[in-house]
Amino acid sequence: MRTLSCLLLLSAVPAPGAEPAKIRVLLIDGQNNHKWQETSPILKKYLDECGRFAVTVATSPAKPGKGANAAEYKAAMAAFKPDLANIDVVVSNYNGDNWGKAFNDDLDAKLKGGKVGLVIVHAANNAFTGWKEWNRMIGMGWRNANFGKRLKVDDSGKEVIVDAGKDQSTGHRYSGPFTVTVRDAEHPVTKGMPKEWRHNNDELYDNLRGPIENVKVLATAAAPKGKGTGVGEPMIFTIRYGNGRVFHTPMGHDVNSMRCVGFAATLLRGTEWAATGAVTLPLPKDFPTADEKSVYPAK
Repeated sequence: MRTLSCLLLLSAVPAPGAEPAKIRVLLIDGQNNHKWQETSPILKKYLDECGRFAVTVATSPAKPGKGANAAEYKAAMAAFKPDLANIDVVVSNYNGDNWGKAFNDDLDAKLKGGKVGLVIVHAANNAFTGWKEWNRMIGMGWRNANFGKRLKVDDSGKEVIVDAGKDQSTGHRYSGPFTVTVRDAEHPVTKGMPKEWRHNNDELYDNLRGPIENVKVLATAAAPKGKGTGVGEPMIFTIRYGNGRVFHTPMGHDVNSMRCVGFAATLLRGTEWAATGAVTLPLPKDFPTADEKSVYPAK
């Protein structure tokens, strides 16, 4: 198993005398059914050490414990409104109670207007089932089978849309290492990636559900034979929301899965694309192959 000694291998090399302006990232966390206190620092580390981004973290109010003042918490959540005025892209590592309406409206307007991009990581697609615009932004997420359509890719590489109420609700019927298959080799995010590459242990989300509007699947993953759903599940995809760009990956369950060099490179390139519509970040030399995983060493 190979490792990388320096994340700076992911950094773009600017032309002589041309230092690109850093992309301003807002990373949102604070609530999640996953260990966001462990994964947010990893996401921030990748973005910071790449050299292409400047990261600000917005942490929501914490869910109150037993006996807490519910009214105070409700007011705090309503007042949660990170400033998007000087932000190029929002990275969501959040799955919890609803944000305040003021922030929801601001994000919706700025994304739809093309003034800010959005990145969805793993369980962030579980959030906000009742927010119609959010469901359109993320394309598809962790939802009940009756909620919306489901997209899968068959053995021939054909995309198949399944109507609401058919197949199963979203789940992760397989967890472990799996192979990512690139379906669009020309998109800036996946360009140059091997046709297939091995991802480190992760939850393989299946049966993602949603409106599936303006979704472009860049890569899929299927569980090993005899496990999971047996079909290609969207693992890297984009959504056009008005004039805005959304990058979405269900990978990244925990620190172990995020140690995958393929995950890190996908996150960085997807974030750059969501912010700018282009990718300047090269793939690292030790990007995983069809036969071999590549992971950063554990601390």
